[in-house]
Amino acid sequence: MNWDDIAGQKNLKKLLKESISDNRVSHAQLFVGKEGYGTLPLVLAYAKEILRGENEHSASRVDHLNHLDLHFCFPVFTEKNNSLSKKNFEEFRSMILESPYASFDDWSAVLESENKQLFISADEMDDQNQKFALKSFEGGTKILIVWRADKMNTSAANKFLKFLEEPPAKTLILLTTESIDDILPTILSRTQIIDVPRIEDEDLQMYMKEKTQADEGKINEIIHQAQGDLNEALKLLNSQNKNSDFEALFVQWVRDAFMVKKKPEYLKSIISWAREVASWNREKQKNFLNYCSEIFRLAMLQNYGSQDLVYKKIDANGFNWAGFSKYISGANIVSILEEINEADHHLTRNGNPKIVWTDLGIKLSRYIHKSS
Repeated sequence: MNWDDIAGQKNLKKLLKESISDNRVSHAQLFVGKEGYGTLPLVLAYAKEILRGENEHSASRVDHLNHLDLHFCFPVFTEKNNSLSKKNFEEFRSMILESPYASFDDWSAVLESENKQLFISADEMDDQNQKFALKSFEGGTKILIVWRADKMNTSAANKFLKFLEEPPAKTLILLTTESIDDILPTILSRTQIIDVPRIEDEDLQMYMKEKTQADEGKINEIIHQAQGDLNEALKLLNSQNKNSDFEALFVQWVRDAFMVKKKPEYLKSIISWAREVASWNREKQKNFLNYCSEIFRLAMLQNYGSQDLVYKKIDANGFNWAGFSKYISGANIVSILEEINEADHHLTRNGNPKIVWTDLGIKLSRYIHKSS
């Protein structure tokens, strides 16, 4: 991963390069931001630059994630009492080489682990300690990249803290996380925190134009939905039929929600709808939630006369977009979006999808009739 391969983040790349040239590289750094913003690509480019300064010829091995002094730690599930990440390194390596902006949900899908908890274990920390007790192969810096450090369990976090406090000589620790909320304050206090912001729309647009064959109109629509997340933007682009599937299910949901107030028998239809959506894999369910959030937001803009900001409308199967938009206002938009966010939270925490979607489906029928 080279600096030029990273979408946007001009200021952050400049800051990281200067820290190397000025010899101000902190031994432990925590990169905070969504995977789709480029946390791991930034870490990999940073590691490569540091290793290149020590050995020009071996630095290229970072591109294939097989540099002998570059080590990885990432969440996995326990299998036959084995919770070490190295058992799944080839799968992780393949995913990152194909898509360095891949998310935790993508990793969960690779491992087909929707019903299993992915975490970083205490055994993993012991294994890393043993590796870093040895001398480096190249005679220079040994680097540990901890991908999704927020997935450490309590025992692992405590062991990692000891490693962080007394690291072996010439050791660099680079961690990534989406949020600092689930990381021990004592770990936070011992790391240099680097906030990775969302990618600017202009940079995202430039990257998509250079790397894909999509037309400009499609790219602009995707950028609005992606919200600075390159991983999400690429998924939207590569999912040819996803929006049509989502559109049909969204229309069904809204129509049933309107009808159930006068005809309770439509509750059965909402329950059937919920079961259908719940049968999808978790990544697709979460993408559908994002789609629904965006459509409700656009409907509110339509209702308030901001048509120039409404880049997408639903007009399939006789759906009355203008009529629907009149029901989405300040009186209910906050409640609707809060419920969608709550559903996303429960799915992330492995909640029962049938219950999550049934609850969300029924609640829409309550909010959509709320008068402005």
